[in-house]
Amino acid sequence: MGSELVGLLSVDKREGPTSHDVVNLVRKITRVRRVGHTGTLDPFAGGLLLICIGWATRLAEYLSSLPKSYSGLMRLGERTDTDDRTGEVIARSEAWRELDAEAIRRAFELQIGTVPQRPPAFSAKKVSGRRAHRLARDGGTPKLEPQRVTIYRLELTELKLPDVRFEIECSSGTYVRAVARDVGEAIGVGGHLTRLRRVRVGGFDLKGALQLGPESSAADIATAIRPPQEAVAHLPAVDLLAEESERLSHGQPVEWADDPGSGPLVVRVAGRLAAIAQWKDRRLWPKKVLPSR
Repeated sequence: MGSELVGLLSVDKREGPTSHDVVNLVRKITRVRRVGHTGTLDPFAGGLLLICIGWATRLAEYLSSLPKSYSGLMRLGERTDTDDRTGEVIARSEAWRELDAEAIRRAFELQIGTVPQRPPAFSAKKVSGRRAHRLARDGGTPKLEPQRVTIYRLELTELKLPDVRFEIECSSGTYVRAVARDVGEAIGVGGHLTRLRRVRVGGFDLKGALQLGPESSAADIATAIRPPQEAVAHLPAVDLLAEESERLSHGQPVEWADDPGSGPLVVRVAGRLAAIAQWKDRRLWPKKVLPSR
């Protein structure tokens, strides 16, 4: 069964394990070696983690760049060295007692749009060939350049000061704990992230997501797994004849006059996922040839 299991698995990750812990658990349960996730969740965070199994791992790159939505909780008045609850408090302020909802909403508005964001010091970003979190744990101060991220939506949902519950929709690569830090800085009281739950990745949500644990079985995963084509359902698609798809599989382009767009394209044959292609010079060029079964 293990070698034949291929597809996309939605997991509702618990707080505690790392994303790689979840991947390793799937490998252990299914006995499939080729398993990978499509976007890291910090250990203290929970929620939707999309897992690709078998040759579907070749489709992971088309999922990792999708926008993501979270529900979160931040605490104002305390800064930590990790920008979340797992770190040490490095500054405190009682000025949060003078805040109201309107001041917090104004700080939220400053975060919305395409903005430069400084990654947390305790992050996987590399500085001079080393992970920033390793440098930070060794007592260093990583110099991390701001990265352009897009925050599409940031809404206050509940206010019980110093705690602020919120919802956020953002681009891939956004650090939500950095958002909590920056909101606290904008208000002038400091802040950090205390809870985080991912609720959506692109068109995928938590509906039907498997609550995976050591007690889970291969049958549980086989029941919950989705066909590989769902991983790329958000991409434009073209339908080819079997002989045209065969040419793509041998690295040969296929004439295609209509412009389907500049991004990656799903190639289908008789409704089945066959390849990922790119359109250029009025031709379809193969990017990934996928197993036909």
